[in-house]
Amino acid sequence: MAEQKYVSLQQDSGKVDGNVEISHQVIEILLGIATNQVDGVYEMRGTISNRMDSLFGIINHGKGVDVSFADDKISADVYVYLNYGVSIPKVSLEIQKSAIEQLEFMTDLDLSEINVHVVGLIAKKETGEIERVTTDKKE
Repeated sequence: MAEQKYVSLQQDSGKVDGNVEISHQVIEILLGIATNQVDGVYEMRGTISNRMDSLFGIINHGKGVDVSFADDKISADVYVYLNYGVSIPKVSLEIQKSAIEQLEFMTDLDLSEINVHVVGLIAKKETGEIERVTTDKKE
């Protein structure tokens, strides 16, 4: 079975003919931006190519987000690094809330499930250095 790449929106007005389709990458970008705006989130998990792109000024807002469609339901997994010292459960719940609200506001779509994966913590030392504490194998 081929992976679904677009989600179609239903038109209720009856005045306009046509379809509206939203790419799964757009949904990943929306969820990535919503997640990055939550206090306590340091960054999203990326790949080596994401890090190379960022050196050249290319920003991938969808990094660290995986979206899947099944039976007309949308589920998402977000992979984040949090600031050391924040309440992980509180920040995770705020990520879920923010992502659900933003997706519904911008697309009228509902997430059936959003899983938050905390893959590491970022501690800032007094010297200004950043210490990355992670067990993430994809880093």
